[in-house]
Amino acid sequence: MKLMIPNRLLAFADGLLARVRPAGGDRTVSWALSPEPSAEPSARRIARNRLVQWGLQDQAPVADLLVGELVTNALRHSCDRIQLTLTAEDGLLRCEVEHADPSRARHRVGREHLLLADLACCWGTAHTCEGKVIWFELPAPGLV
Repeated sequence: MKLMIPNRLLAFADGLLARVRPAGGDRTVSWALSPEPSAEPSARRIARNRLVQWGLQDQAPVADLLVGELVTNALRHSCDRIQLTLTAEDGLLRCEVEHADPSRARHRVGREHLLLADLACCWGTAHTCEGKVIWFELPAPGLV
């Protein structure tokens, strides 16, 4: 069963989401982070700066906290590259943190999951060919 959602995401019965078209141009940006402790403050800084550039400074404090938690989680579970992607469109800010996860094992629920549940309007995880993606979305009112 498929449902159309106004923000151009396709929802599947098992809780997965997929974009029905590529995210738009200057409102999608991605960075590769090294698996070093400095990745966490770097990710927070670059995400915060990008949100201010996009006029989403109201979302910056929550996004900053959640990005930091997700990158820290990725550092605990991966010794390979970490990818941070931000997309802002259709009234939502979406953040994805992808990292290598060769075990494909389920990790215990940690602090980052509790924060995601409390602060994000929606969030989830998915396994890819290359690892694991943890994502969240925040409302971005006035963003078209």
